[in-house]
Amino acid sequence: MRHFIFRSLIMAELQLQHEVEPQLLNGGDLNEEKEDADAPESVKKKRRKKKRSKTSAPGTNEAEGDGEAGGVGDVTKQLEQQALEDKEREEDGEEDGDEGENSAGKKKKKKKKKKGLKGQTDPPSVPICELYPSGDFPKGEECEYPPSKDGRSAAWRTTSEEKRALDRANEEMWSDFRQAAEAHRQVRAYVRSWIKPGMTMIDICERLEDCSRKLIREDGLKAGLAFPTGCSINHCAAHYTPNAGDPTVLRYDDICKIDFGTHINGRIIDCAFTVTFNPKFDRLLEAVRDATNTGIKFAGIDVRLCDVGETIQEVMESYEVEIDGKTYQVKPIRNLNGHSIGQYRIHSGKTVPIVKGGEATRMEEGEAYAIETFGSTGRGAVHDDMECSHYMKNFNVGHVPIRLPRAKHLLNVINENFGTLAFCRRWLDRLGESKYLMALKNLCDLGIIDPYPPLCDIKGSYTAQYEHTILLRPTYKEVVSRGDDY
Repeated sequence: MRHFIFRSLIMAELQLQHEVEPQLLNGGDLNEEKEDADAPESVKKKRRKKKRSKTSAPGTNEAEGDGEAGGVGDVTKQLEQQALEDKEREEDGEEDGDEGENSAGKKKKKKKKKKGLKGQTDPPSVPICELYPSGDFPKGEECEYPPSKDGRSAAWRTTSEEKRALDRANEEMWSDFRQAAEAHRQVRAYVRSWIKPGMTMIDICERLEDCSRKLIREDGLKAGLAFPTGCSINHCAAHYTPNAGDPTVLRYDDICKIDFGTHINGRIIDCAFTVTFNPKFDRLLEAVRDATNTGIKFAGIDVRLCDVGETIQEVMESYEVEIDGKTYQVKPIRNLNGHSIGQYRIHSGKTVPIVKGGEATRMEEGEAYAIETFGSTGRGAVHDDMECSHYMKNFNVGHVPIRLPRAKHLLNVINENFGTLAFCRRWLDRLGESKYLMALKNLCDLGIIDPYPPLCDIKGSYTAQYEHTILLRPTYKEVVSRGDDY
């Protein structure tokens, strides 16, 4: 009987304690609950943990005083703790990744953090527009314009309010160029990391183009590749890309020109570099790179195109190279040129020669140019050779009646997918077209499509190329495609 009375007293005391404790907690934490309504979620969680530790403290003391009473307190404490944890888990599920008490909640938070990071993957797969969601894309190299012939400085352009206003008015266009240029930079860095002897040219081009499509986020004619990837080897200087079934393999002693383009809303980045594995070609590459940078340095508003060509030739011909025991003077390829770039038009009318004696036309404010130079150990002139792979719709062609139904269909495919941008036979294959060669020839014969066959110097010679796109902004000359590599 005495034992029964003692046990009843203990149970009554426990019940009284559990009724009082929540009241004290609720009364003491009124202010905290008010603050919780406005506090961030992370602060709310800390406060809930603090409350939980307060509720567990009396149970611990009671357990020290009486073993049997402590056992009941432990069970009650565990039930309260479980209820709190269940509530937090439900909130974690709603927040999709916020931190919870269990390990699954922590994993979710880690995943969310990783997703929020705006960093490029390896291999590159995140579109440039997602890396820079604000639309503030990296600028290229900004340079002051060269002084005029009479020695007057062009530094005033950088401080003129009028020129700054003009610059801001075209900010959307400059931004399109910069987005395409950043994609080009990241793609070519990726290509340099894996290109090696023994790879087929088709594999090289397709891997490059797949990466480029991802980073530019290809979207019909709004964004994509500006022209086929050129990978001309040795004496072939330009306009070679492999057609389907081409077995050509890159070798250790080859000198390969990688020339590819990207565009956003028709704002084209035309940029090229040369890949070698044998150090015997280093001096040739240095000569052409120096000539290209010289052309960029002397280009500017109101500068005559012929003057740019003269400075390029002077620099390039100052180099001599020794290859396989034979010494060559580096020659600029006189019938290859840089060019102005228009919207959806890779060659928009003006040419930038790389030898003296070109046209005296002047560069103008607001224009974009591809400054490219080619150096050769051969004759310094190229001719059409090998199987054609590059094609482009004539920019100025009007309506031409077409009789062949297959030619009409092919022209519709070209208009929908490429417009006036260059394309190649591999790209038609990729779209599912087949048996189109006769129709393509018909469009070429009618003058609607222009073929651009590979351009080659004499066999046994070596050619190199470097190219950048420059913007003649009202305030600065921007080498928009400039990177850490060249």
